[in-house]
Amino acid sequence: IGYCQAYLNGQKVGDHVLDSLWTNYSRRVFYSGYDVTGQLKAGDNCIGVTLGNGWYNPLPLRMWGHRNIRGSLPVGRPCFIAQLNVEYSDGSSESIVSDKGWKVADGPIVRNSIYLGELYDARLEKAGWNKAGVDDSGWAEAAIANGPDGKLQWQFCEAIKVTDRIKPVKVTEPKEGLYIVDMGENFGGWARLKIRAERGSRIKLRYGELLGKDGTLNPMTSVAGQIKRKGTGGPGAPPIAWQQDVYIAKGGGLETYTPRFTFHAFRYVEVAGLKKKPTLDSIEGLRLNCDVEPVGEFSCSNEMFNRIQEITRRTFLSNIFGVQSDCPHRERFGYGGDLVNTSDAFMMNYNMTGFYAKAVYDWADAACDDGMLTDTAPFVGIQYCGVAWAMAHPHLQLQLYRYYGDRRTLEKQYDVSRKWLELVIEQTPDHIVKKGLHDHEGLERAPSSVMVTPLYSETVCIMAQMAKILGRDADRKRYYGLASQIKPTYADKFIDCETGKVGPGTQASQAFALSLGMIDDEDTDEKALQLLLDDIKNEHDGHLSTGIFGTRLMLDLLSARGHASVAYDIVNQRDFPGWGYMLDNDATTLWEHWAMSDNTFSHNHPMFGSVSQWFFQRLGGIQPHPESSGFDRIIIKPEIVDDLEWVKCRYDSVRGPITSNWQKRSGRLHFDIEIPVNSQAEVYIPVEKGEKILEGGKPVGNTTPGVMFLRKEDGSMLYRV
Repeated sequence: IGYCQAYLNGQKVGDHVLDSLWTNYSRRVFYSGYDVTGQLKAGDNCIGVTLGNGWYNPLPLRMWGHRNIRGSLPVGRPCFIAQLNVEYSDGSSESIVSDKGWKVADGPIVRNSIYLGELYDARLEKAGWNKAGVDDSGWAEAAIANGPDGKLQWQFCEAIKVTDRIKPVKVTEPKEGLYIVDMGENFGGWARLKIRAERGSRIKLRYGELLGKDGTLNPMTSVAGQIKRKGTGGPGAPPIAWQQDVYIAKGGGLETYTPRFTFHAFRYVEVAGLKKKPTLDSIEGLRLNCDVEPVGEFSCSNEMFNRIQEITRRTFLSNIFGVQSDCPHRERFGYGGDLVNTSDAFMMNYNMTGFYAKAVYDWADAACDDGMLTDTAPFVGIQYCGVAWAMAHPHLQLQLYRYYGDRRTLEKQYDVSRKWLELVIEQTPDHIVKKGLHDHEGLERAPSSVMVTPLYSETVCIMAQMAKILGRDADRKRYYGLASQIKPTYADKFIDCETGKVGPGTQASQAFALSLGMIDDEDTDEKALQLLLDDIKNEHDGHLSTGIFGTRLMLDLLSARGHASVAYDIVNQRDFPGWGYMLDNDATTLWEHWAMSDNTFSHNHPMFGSVSQWFFQRLGGIQPHPESSGFDRIIIKPEIVDDLEWVKCRYDSVRGPITSNWQKRSGRLHFDIEIPVNSQAEVYIPVEKGEKILEGGKPVGNTTPGVMFLRKEDGSMLYRV
């Protein structure tokens, strides 16, 4: 509980780091298992374990000057349980377990904090401490710890590992004796330092995302909980809660320091305490993240889009340290709204089977005593965001079913979602949700009720779909019936049928209502869409003004309604606001806010990564059918945009690879489509009058093996493949 690193005969056991993953330790405690046969030897053997605080023993920092997360988390001193099972060649077996016969001593890690970093005094290292024969006469007897009450469970989610090594690109000296190492990219993980220094030399490593105008480190966008002046963080807290590791040298030769029980997010490392400038070879970055498997590839003829995809993937990996975090430095919490808006994008890029199943259980474990779901999981005391954040729990269950065919999680967790939704229904007798966070970081303000109510309706529909899958017909009828009541109530209150204006008429309010089916009247619907298009073109010169929900919904809506070129132009902007503006301001990961920030907002935030979903599902056209189970039913509907010459898109589903490539060549449009065995796809081929469709060089028709024409729809010929 906390973090641990285990050794057998001096060799590290396994390749996990920052184990075990963060859970609500009062409900669930993960353990890891390894085959260590190759590390055992004849004769004496030694197991050594070193412990760190992790999320079980965070410092009592007052985040934002007032929130001590220790008040909401189960906390205590780090402890561990271990069992080594040995099967001998004669058929006998033995278990060596952790008990009072073990010995303990202080090690060289003097302090460690998930936020503030680590103090490592190499002079306190004990040679051979984790090998047989060590002199442990001065060590104390281990104490039996009660630990938390959580159920011990195998860690089914991918562990955190070192997944890449990053070489720095430049070392500068903006002030005498102060060195800045530029890693070339922002990422989450560690910096490994190799030095020669006199015994007792104190080497400080500070981390940040930006540099000041004078070339010195600007750590402010990654400061823990906005603790930026004395007294803010509480008794004993530093005036500025920046990320920092301190290494005290033992002297006598080459030394290598790698942190153990903390992690950072940074592009720049400030090194102080060395007598000479470090070389590029003396420091390297170790990227850490839950070792999820890459399953998606997207590229196209627009190089800026390829760069956006690259920084999105880097941002995603920076924010999966057991929970999908909002940022990997300042907060590190699992916020539901961020997750709802990026889960499709994450799943198109990486296999999130175990990771998102863990997130579902995290939300269940975080639920209040009355069943109310929380804004964050594990719960850190933040509870004001409401429906749009708590809906992460049912949202993920349906996603796991659609993408991976995971029915079991849905069966086990449905009632948790149901209990929560019934509480929300009870609190919303007039069908209008009055409070809650919604289009976070949008550039135009709108009342909560205009935004959150459509998300409430969407959640009710999600629950109805889940009830249908599970055969719970009474719930299915109840929730679909409730949705049919919410929509006209919403329309009467917020929609102007004469103009199509929804609430204040912002891009977000229009997109919420249109995308989430809140407008039944076709004429009003068309007016609302035209108002949105006019706002984009005339009021914002082709730019967006949306936040995290509105951006995802609007891009998808525009493509679905025949305006993919408008969505394309929005994403293709290079000035403020947009992804191109981030790139032109040297971003290597996505920002928290559309505007450049040098003091407050994070520069490594995944919530605007929904654009990657649009790349895969609209430009590439690969989508799970709304009724799919593990991608057994697929929609292939690529949007052919005038400014693009080609798109390459591939998704390795649980059933096999799905490919949707297209290219304009010699006046023709060429498609390369691959569908897995035992799956079927609805394939939309765009055609204009007089154009012919060929497959394998021959006109396609119902005699083509595996291809059946269904109908003409939205300017496309629709086939079942």
